[in-house]
Amino acid sequence: MTTAQAPTPAQGPLAGVRVVELAGIGPGPFAAMLLADLGADVVRVDRPGGSSLGVDPAYDITNRNKRSVLVDLKSADGPSRVLDLAERADILIEGFRPGVAERLGVGPGDCHARNPRLVYGRMTGWGQEGPLAQRAGHDIAYIALTGTLGMIGAPDEPPAIPANLVGDYAGGSLYLVVGVLAALHHARATGTGQVVDAAIVDGAAHLAAMIHGMLAAGGWQDRRGANLLDGGCPYYGTYETADGRYMAVGALERQFYEEFLHLMDLDYLAPARKDWTRWGELRERVAARFKSRTQDEWTAVFEGSDACVAPVLSLREAPHHPHLAARGTFTDHGGITQPAPAPRFTETPTAVRTGPVLPGADTTEVARDWDVPRLITDPEKDGD
Repeated sequence: MTTAQAPTPAQGPLAGVRVVELAGIGPGPFAAMLLADLGADVVRVDRPGGSSLGVDPAYDITNRNKRSVLVDLKSADGPSRVLDLAERADILIEGFRPGVAERLGVGPGDCHARNPRLVYGRMTGWGQEGPLAQRAGHDIAYIALTGTLGMIGAPDEPPAIPANLVGDYAGGSLYLVVGVLAALHHARATGTGQVVDAAIVDGAAHLAAMIHGMLAAGGWQDRRGANLLDGGCPYYGTYETADGRYMAVGALERQFYEEFLHLMDLDYLAPARKDWTRWGELRERVAARFKSRTQDEWTAVFEGSDACVAPVLSLREAPHHPHLAARGTFTDHGGITQPAPAPRFTETPTAVRTGPVLPGADTTEVARDWDVPRLITDPEKDGD
């Protein structure tokens, strides 16, 4: 029997907004976490047996600030229990393949019949229609088709894999959150809910809007490592230091570039900034200079400058950087160091209120707070 967490206090700009999250993995839970971080009362509907990538639920940060109930959608009364929640919710998020929610009896039609104001958010990789809509996939395939993956990496090496940040979370979760909040604004103004189709391929493509403009204008070559922002430019990239660490350089503007060269004792290379024929020489000279000192030594050199240079830190090192520590960019909750909620608000501050919720831990409290008594059909089964 799990221990229920106390209801999270109203906190943040979305306090009072109710969200139902049908449990899944990846971008759906992250989107729901962001809404929960912003103060929404997010109830995650977990299935018996769980659904994860093998992460211990006690460490799954994407389930912080939420509450959880257990519902078997394949049981006789499972769909009706979810519909009871949907009737009282402002937003519902699901990440099934197209048509699955409908077959389970909790699709948009079923939910809107009970709650016409509901914003129904759908998170998929390929979208709700199109030739690939029914195909399985993961982040790497979605960003591959959009051209995004092909932009990343050295020209003579395979494309570099940016974890699952660009597709799942940037192109998926963040677009879903923008979509459901925009639809919530419309619903509150008109009384009419709607379906938000958030496809990772759409979002990942949209992220590259500026690049497509540069491509059309002739200012971007359609190949890796040949452009201003993809590592092709010698003053926008990474360089190895004497101790095998790296420094990141982003000295794009002339004044930053000149300050960068001055601190590197390479002032004579100032004319190479706009001369592409000298970029190879510039890269070699800069690389050789960086190899002459350690990362800590170069960090000290650039401290307090506008040269736009920073050490490349690891995940464990980042929380200890003086700037991030001063801002509280990372926080510790329940012994887990994790990114603090973002962005920040002057009047409705956010916080990590509770740690990762355990499946089914809050059935009794949610049944009471949301006035959904049918959630409690079998206390032992539901985790209370």
